[in-house]
Amino acid sequence: MSTRDTGAEPGAFARRATAFGGRAAAYAEHRPDYPAAAVRWLLEPVAGAAEPGALHVLDLGAGTGKLGAGVLALGHRVTAVEPDARMLAELGRRVPGATALAGSAEDIPLPDGSVDAVVVGQAFHWFDQDRALPEIARVLRPGGALGALWNTDDDRVEWTAGLGRVAASLVSFVDWPQDRVIRAHPAYSPVEHADFAHRRRHTVDSLVATVATHSRVLLLEPAERERRLAAVRDYLRSRPETSGGAFDLEIVTRAQRCVRRT
Repeated sequence: MSTRDTGAEPGAFARRATAFGGRAAAYAEHRPDYPAAAVRWLLEPVAGAAEPGALHVLDLGAGTGKLGAGVLALGHRVTAVEPDARMLAELGRRVPGATALAGSAEDIPLPDGSVDAVVVGQAFHWFDQDRALPEIARVLRPGGALGALWNTDDDRVEWTAGLGRVAASLVSFVDWPQDRVIRAHPAYSPVEHADFAHRRRHTVDSLVATVATHSRVLLLEPAERERRLAAVRDYLRSRPETSGGAFDLEIVTRAQRCVRRT
């Protein structure tokens, strides 16, 4: 893998990458979407390249369609490519407006120069960049945009930082510097960065369910997983910010974009 393996043993990173399919419905229900401002920012470099709503956007590593749904809401045409059949089936049920195709970032089932933009939600870190970046450049038209988003819990909020400590780094997946996720590559312009404020309404139960969809939690032995989730539940019930009913989880959506060189 081009991105370093952060697992505790060889192969752990690959197992994490394929852990989501068995919880596809829960992933779709509990994971946050993306702020419209962040989606617009990804597409800004090609916003004037076509009539309004006429962009052809590839949602790559599309999962259950969280990002593709946001692109569709802006009026664009979406092709969603996802390697896991169970995630792809959930995407088809929840985002019927997208064209859903089996495939991967390393083997995209689209012709050369066929899309105006490629967007990636919460998935770029799983790609083998040595293979994926040239393949993405192949399907992008010259001047097309490549953009990626990650939702991360805002640990500037004191109770959220405490939650991360209780969950022993299980709550938030991304554990390497964000500015190294999309590597420099001669096919693309320098990578730009932006952060966007976001939030998701939760209860104790729904936030515990969200934690349970993260890859590190999915790969735990059942007893250890239940122990970790019980600790999260106990923490949330102990905090005045989260124990009284519904509450907001503050999120920072981290964005990166670049443009395919002409």
